[in-house]
Amino acid sequence: MDEDEKEDGADRCIKYSWNSVSATEKTSVYDEVQHYDFPIGILPKGVIGYELNSKTGEFSVYLNGSCRFMLGSYELYYEPVINGIISKGRLRKVSGVSVKVVLLWWLNIVEVRRSGDNLQFSVGFTSANFPIRSFEKCPRCECGLNCAHEYDGELREKLPVSSS
Repeated sequence: MDEDEKEDGADRCIKYSWNSVSATEKTSVYDEVQHYDFPIGILPKGVIGYELNSKTGEFSVYLNGSCRFMLGSYELYYEPVINGIISKGRLRKVSGVSVKVVLLWWLNIVEVRRSGDNLQFSVGFTSANFPIRSFEKCPRCECGLNCAHEYDGELREKLPVSSS
């Protein structure tokens, strides 16, 4: 199968999955992450859709493009598609999210765990803890939480969703 066929097949699957969910079943991805005990700011603004298998926890989140911003002294990079497995207080097998360390290297974040009032981000061989209050708002691409003219309201828009 060539690359175009893979993309076309994925598009058909997404469209089919999104269309198979009734309007009353759709919830925002930000509501979903809270259901799993994560704050909404674990994802940046700009999510255009997501898929979630409620039995296995496998998920895909779709952004309207790549996204990069600072979180304290760390630079985070989100690819247009983020995948992983979610369960209560834990994201594992994460792909599509990286952190820049020591101004030189980009390392993939492979797991996020909630531990009390902290989120622990792991790149495999090391991890860093952040207070959960740092994720109460969704960061914006480029400016993170330090945007001029930041809209301070809650983000609760309904987005296309797939749920198995």
